[in-house]
Amino acid sequence: MTATTTPPSTLDAERADLLAGLATARSALTETISGLSDEQAGEHPTVSALSLGGLIKHVASIEEGWMRFVVDGPSAMRYDLPDGVTWADLTAGTAREFPQWAIDHQNDLRMLPGETLAKIVARYEQVAARSEEVIASVPDLSATHPLPEAPWNEPGAVRSVRRVLLHVIAETAQHAGHADILRETLDGQKSS
Repeated sequence: MTATTTPPSTLDAERADLLAGLATARSALTETISGLSDEQAGEHPTVSALSLGGLIKHVASIEEGWMRFVVDGPSAMRYDLPDGVTWADLTAGTAREFPQWAIDHQNDLRMLPGETLAKIVARYEQVAARSEEVIASVPDLSATHPLPEAPWNEPGAVRSVRRVLLHVIAETAQHAGHADILRETLDGQKSS
């Protein structure tokens, strides 16, 4: 994965540092799939459906969603529920209907039939390039948007662009650690 697509000379020091940190976390994640086949990347060696390919899909989706939030605000991250479905139903797995965003989230954690590691990584690289464009073009890293309504968001909470970027870095790094464990479980190899 390319470390950065934005020429460093066009960025202020803070943006360059934050994007470099994100590139490092992305690299740690994508190194875990080095040398794997599509079949291996789709295996889920733990009790969950999580796979290495799915983990990269998930991180790409999360990063993409947060960058839409930076540009468009809370409307970019909607968590609407079908009529008659409550958050308790959804959490318990007893909802009579699941919202598409929840289905997409679950599908992002695994490789679906016909998906390839090459295409998953290519999409992640596109997301990374777009993120770097967004961060380079935002006038102020302190600009904020209110968070969308969801049980995991404190009512009335806001996030700055800076805090969003720090969250994406932390999430990517956390999942790189998960990926290390999955890779070691698959074939005993370590990514670092």
